[in-house]
Amino acid sequence: MLARHHDPIVAIATAPGRGAVGIVRVSGKSIAPVIEALCGRPLQARQATYLPFRDAQGVAIDQGLALHFPAPHSYTGEDVLELQAHGGPVVLQLLLARCLEAMPQLRVAQPGEFTERAFLNDKIDLAQAEAIADLIDASTETAARSAARSMSGEFSLAVNTLLEQLIHLRMLVEATLDFPEEDIDFLQKADAQGQLERLRATLAGVMQRAVQGALLREGIKVVIAGQPNAGKSSLLNALAGAELAIVTPIAGTTRDKVSQLIQIEGVPLHVVDTAGLREALDEVEKIGVERAWAEIASADAVLFLHDLTRHAADYLAADAHIAQVLHRELPRNTPIIDVWNKSDAADANVLGTINGGVLISAKTGDGLQELRRQLLQVVGWQAAPEGVFMARERHVRALHRVADQLVKADAQLHAARPALDLLAEDLRQAQLHLSEITGAFTPDDLLGEIFSRFCIGK
Repeated sequence: MLARHHDPIVAIATAPGRGAVGIVRVSGKSIAPVIEALCGRPLQARQATYLPFRDAQGVAIDQGLALHFPAPHSYTGEDVLELQAHGGPVVLQLLLARCLEAMPQLRVAQPGEFTERAFLNDKIDLAQAEAIADLIDASTETAARSAARSMSGEFSLAVNTLLEQLIHLRMLVEATLDFPEEDIDFLQKADAQGQLERLRATLAGVMQRAVQGALLREGIKVVIAGQPNAGKSSLLNALAGAELAIVTPIAGTTRDKVSQLIQIEGVPLHVVDTAGLREALDEVEKIGVERAWAEIASADAVLFLHDLTRHAADYLAADAHIAQVLHRELPRNTPIIDVWNKSDAADANVLGTINGGVLISAKTGDGLQELRRQLLQVVGWQAAPEGVFMARERHVRALHRVADQLVKADAQLHAARPALDLLAEDLRQAQLHLSEITGAFTPDDLLGEIFSRFCIGK
């Protein structure tokens, strides 16, 4: 534990700005001087006490509730004091300054340091700590509920169950290494192969739920692309249910990206409308087209919009050229959905030639529900929100590394002459990767990266 982790810390725990209530939080091994200085007397443990908070001259700064949580029964595992005052910025700054004055060794907390203390003092594991930040940042109800499940330990329980199975299998292999005369017969009798298969099946289930959780947390960046006047802005407005983008019959109206966060089945989607893709007519439009391609390059999914009312050879050739560029430039796993727009105004013969993609009318709303369904499908979402726990991309990557190691372990067990030392190493590496999720084996630099993204005071 670093030296700074032993310092008593203080911070304003509520969001900046004015509010009905504001909270100043103190945590440390001995914070009695702060309690005495501001409250004037000891506090009953875990009981709210209404009293004046006083400055160095004994004059009341404000009146509010004081709560003392003695260690280890507190959020951080240390002694914790919470001062609940009126939520004016000046009042809270005065209380913060008074705390620092009353206890010279006290310092202002860094972002996430209260939660970091909770992790370091074994009040929560790393996955639970991250879930706290994810609950605060949740942009949909489904995301919030999933984060709450992870915060309560559901994800950690699934990971720890995997760890128990993995450790048991490691013990069998290590015992075989210690008693080589038993060799492979010992592993066969202990059903090592069956244990590994069950472990991989359990891992696949956890990974599937984690991938869903990562989608809930990270959201999906969806870029609407196509030629000018194909109806991109109309589609954005239809998906968002609001007039966000300017819609006119004039080609090239959209010169810069227009973004909106929407949700489909609780999954947050960052939808981006871009400038029409064509040979730019002026410098401003050229910049807009360049930005459009930059947005497309970073998309999780692309909606390639076609105009069913335009059949000229040059328009169709331009569509074909854009399609070639999309398939050439985008990563292979980036889904592209062909969206055929203006079905309400299209000729019936043209509609009969459409094969693949989604037929819609951004004007009337026809086909939008099918487009939403396909969009979630291509990015890997499966509608099982009640079973999903919040996860992060780093969790998914760790689970994939575990899966890779278990594939290698399986190959060793199936080999004619298994190399048991390599098998043992594969299982050991799998355990290390799995333990990264809950923080049992986590580098300090990763901890710094994780907690630095938290709010100050949390």
